[in-house]
Amino acid sequence: MQAFDVLIIGSGLAGQALALQLAPHKKVALVTKRLLEDSASSRAQGGIAAALDDADSIEAHIRDTLVAGAGLCNRPITRFVVERGKAAIDWLIRQGVPFTLNDSGQGYHLTREGGHSHRRVIHVADATGSAVQDTLTSKLREHPNIRIFEHHIAIDLISGAKFGLPDSGCHGAYVLDKQADHVETFAAPHTVLATGGAGKVYLYTTNPDTATGDGIAMAWRAGCRVANMEFIQFHPTCLYHPLAKTFLITEAMRGEGGILRLPSGERFMPEHDRRAELAPRDIVARAIDLEMKKRGLDCVYLDMTHKPAEFLIGHFPNIHARCLELGIDIAQQPIPVVPAAHYTCGGVVTDFAARTALPGLYAVGETAYTGLHGANRLASNSLLECLVFSTAAAEDILKSGRRHHRSLPGWDESRVTDADEEIVISHNWDELRRFMWDYVGIVRTNKRLERARHRIRLLEREIDEYYANFRVSNDLIELRNLVLTADLIVRCAQRRRESRGLHASRDYPDTLARARNTVLRNRFR
Repeated sequence: MQAFDVLIIGSGLAGQALALQLAPHKKVALVTKRLLEDSASSRAQGGIAAALDDADSIEAHIRDTLVAGAGLCNRPITRFVVERGKAAIDWLIRQGVPFTLNDSGQGYHLTREGGHSHRRVIHVADATGSAVQDTLTSKLREHPNIRIFEHHIAIDLISGAKFGLPDSGCHGAYVLDKQADHVETFAAPHTVLATGGAGKVYLYTTNPDTATGDGIAMAWRAGCRVANMEFIQFHPTCLYHPLAKTFLITEAMRGEGGILRLPSGERFMPEHDRRAELAPRDIVARAIDLEMKKRGLDCVYLDMTHKPAEFLIGHFPNIHARCLELGIDIAQQPIPVVPAAHYTCGGVVTDFAARTALPGLYAVGETAYTGLHGANRLASNSLLECLVFSTAAAEDILKSGRRHHRSLPGWDESRVTDADEEIVISHNWDELRRFMWDYVGIVRTNKRLERARHRIRLLEREIDEYYANFRVSNDLIELRNLVLTADLIVRCAQRRRESRGLHASRDYPDTLARARNTVLRNRFR
């Protein structure tokens, strides 16, 4: 058994920021499935939203968040996050993040994205997430109080209620060392889920391969509540190219004047919303999806050719370079784009301190449902949420008096054998992602959801039998979590009998007068 003061599972911005804030006072274990740098945070292009300009205000940022959230944002939480935006940015600046300066060099350049009424997105060119994580990763690797476990994947949480311990809270997790092929017991009075979202439940996604809903699934199995999983945000503009299936084209391009066009060159967004290309993501994604289906198109096009090449190279150097590698000169040609699953707005229910219902267990970042995003996340609020709730969790952990248990039960694999047909896992993975894309995508129907639920039940039985009889592997753990997460998404979608934000139903096209959250409670508790 390995014992730590705090166990953090996941190495995106939320997990890394939390580790650095705790490290001066606590012994921290940071567990990550691949390398520290492999996360959705590192792929974030646009930036971080905060009211930093004199022409902007906290009230305007709150208002924009509430509008995008379609009536489901938690107002006190929204204010809590937005009011702490400047402090979060200041912390990153102190860490050394090289945010892009404005033309005068006297302040930071702020861009504007869909749903924002002002320029308030601070960024590092078009690779903000990568720059932030590179800065923090170097500090993490040097800190003596942080022990990093790369190529480790968490299997399940260790809860007192499940294992008969006197304290019913969370006491750590079982973790598979993928390189040694050995399950280890990690003990900690404080465990934090920072595993990101569940984009890999869909066939097409901007998310990394690590986004398999691990934290959400583990928390649910431990008895936590999960909310609003029906709200899966599809980013409107993912590059459409056979060699770049997950490459995102940042929303900041539309903020800087990008125009969405049909193959004929016709602009179509003004017909769908008065804000045109600057409408919130749910509206733009549905408009693109409708135009593609109506006209039988493989993609639409984002046109930046009216901007000088110098401007594009200066503001979007990574997108310019990547497209050029694929034979697309964005200064001369429009960019082929399609919507793709991008962000999980629901998740594990938490409070102002990132605490779940299970004592000792926290959830931060995309894994958590805080109430900030409502029915649709406002662009660039995600990294802000990571930073604010990492600080909140750190403050709560540091003042907590919760202590270790002396011993925890070890992992029992005495009744299992080595898998004999691992091809079953890859086939089930592929089947799941395809029917989720077909049946639980941008526009849904009762019949499609029921078909998905039926297929999920069949997969669950097969995977449960496999899990009970064979030793665990990375692929089996991820598939088990993905199928459970898919089930939570479908169950939430079936309960919502209206169209709101990211959930569009042909059977229930109207929006109800009263906005309600979809909260699922596990029978285990």
